[in-house]
Amino acid sequence: MAVSKARYTGAAPVGLADGWSLERLVPPSRLFGANGLRTGPDGRIYVAQVAGSQISALDIDSGDLETISAQGGDVVAPDDVDFGPEGDLYITEYYDGRVSVRGADGASRVLRDDLPGANGITFYQGRLFVNECRIGGRLMELDLNGGAPRVLVENLPMPNAMEVGPDGMLYYPTLGGNDIWRIHPDGGEPERVAADLGVPDAVKFDAEGRIVSTQVGSGEVLRIDPRNGERTVLATVAPGLDNLTFVGGRLFVSGFTGQITEILGGGRTRAVLPEGLTWPLDLTVDRDGVLYVADGTYFYRFTPGTGLQMLGMLFSPGWPGYIRGAAAVGGGAFAVTTSNGQIARWTPAIGEHEVLAGGSEPFDQLYGVAAGPGGEVVAAELGTGRVVSVRNGELTTLASGLDRPMGVAFAPDGTCLVSESGAGRVVSISGSGAATLVDGLTKPQGIVVSGGALYIVDAGAKTLVRASLDGASRTAVARDLPVGAPPGVDPKPLKGLPPFSGPQDLFAGVTAGPDGTIYVSADAEGSVLALRDLGGDLQKGEPA
Repeated sequence: MAVSKARYTGAAPVGLADGWSLERLVPPSRLFGANGLRTGPDGRIYVAQVAGSQISALDIDSGDLETISAQGGDVVAPDDVDFGPEGDLYITEYYDGRVSVRGADGASRVLRDDLPGANGITFYQGRLFVNECRIGGRLMELDLNGGAPRVLVENLPMPNAMEVGPDGMLYYPTLGGNDIWRIHPDGGEPERVAADLGVPDAVKFDAEGRIVSTQVGSGEVLRIDPRNGERTVLATVAPGLDNLTFVGGRLFVSGFTGQITEILGGGRTRAVLPEGLTWPLDLTVDRDGVLYVADGTYFYRFTPGTGLQMLGMLFSPGWPGYIRGAAAVGGGAFAVTTSNGQIARWTPAIGEHEVLAGGSEPFDQLYGVAAGPGGEVVAAELGTGRVVSVRNGELTTLASGLDRPMGVAFAPDGTCLVSESGAGRVVSISGSGAATLVDGLTKPQGIVVSGGALYIVDAGAKTLVRASLDGASRTAVARDLPVGAPPGVDPKPLKGLPPFSGPQDLFAGVTAGPDGTIYVSADAEGSVLALRDLGGDLQKGEPA
């Protein structure tokens, strides 16, 4: 396949209505995050990308990427990879609980589909070992012919990427235990090797037989001598490190943000691939006009001239969960919806969150959220087709029977507006039910009201639509936006597994600044767009 410089290439450049400009505030991402790493027989690094259901091969010197297994293909949510004795690529598919095999001809087959949280994978003397990154996970040897697994250890607290050391012992980290263990490949009693780390999520070995482990919580790359326990911090990159691999004597690590970093020694590093956004999902602007970006396991503030600044991530104190929808509510706080089915108020500066609804009975696939004029927090529950409101601990259903609601906004008169991605319309909610405001859309997702108009991201049509609040007129502000699935691709849903409950779906959010700037989360390419009306006649734009 062709070498690429970006993860997404649209069919056409973005087209704008007269008088509008477009600026990419955040550059497009090269990858959909970066998870498992393995050096291939060709000397390239093979990168598994859970969120994008993609595997890419990276040339470490040129930075060129080749897509090995593309989004929409047979492999779904690949988390870790290794090469078998015959050169086939073995893949753990985290959300689907599978281990698949991809041959040299590109064809894939499923070896096992009953391993929930399948994650760490490694070969040793032709034998295949896999573990499950979940509470109560197992470490096992798989039969290459598809026979029943042989369980070495069970009831593990989220084991992850592993490898056999020069002593012939299988070493594996546990995120839940914050330690590293070893066991003989033939079984026996596990032995703890190191504890009180920075949340280790991968173990490999250098040429001197020392453990090298990425620490997802602290962002450290740690070297441990298993013979005497001596520890050395090789470098500190950033929280969210995921895996590592050696190419000859060179060490490379991956991170949730898609950054691939070479560890040079003496604490120095080199970014082989830059970091980027994995999705992004929702956007919000606070009362001071500051833009915030929800990217699932990360949440950022955007500052012109500085760029993205992380306010919180999966391992931050008080993290509310995988964030899909976000709305600034004042005082540095945000109303958020999470993939674990909760509506929460989160204040990142103090590392605290309060669950407003969904604590004892989680919601089914929450997406957009908005703060109402009366202090209520309103959210779209895609799974049940509801729109719910919570205020002072009281939960109210504002609408039900909707077709995959996703985006929520309020008109100036306090009317609640909701996008129905399944029905291709935006409705207004009142005591008498849902009334169509804008129809004929393909897959509307994020919506926002600004300057007396409603802006809709139609992810299916890849268009930003501006509609009057009475629904009488509309026009296309931008076409061929990098939102939704790539052209011709039908992504398979990510089933989800705690703490990344699912199914996960794309959500192109939109928000507006006090100056009328419209911000769009370009989830297909992993960027954030700023669209501005420079005074042109919007009526000259093509009808939407």
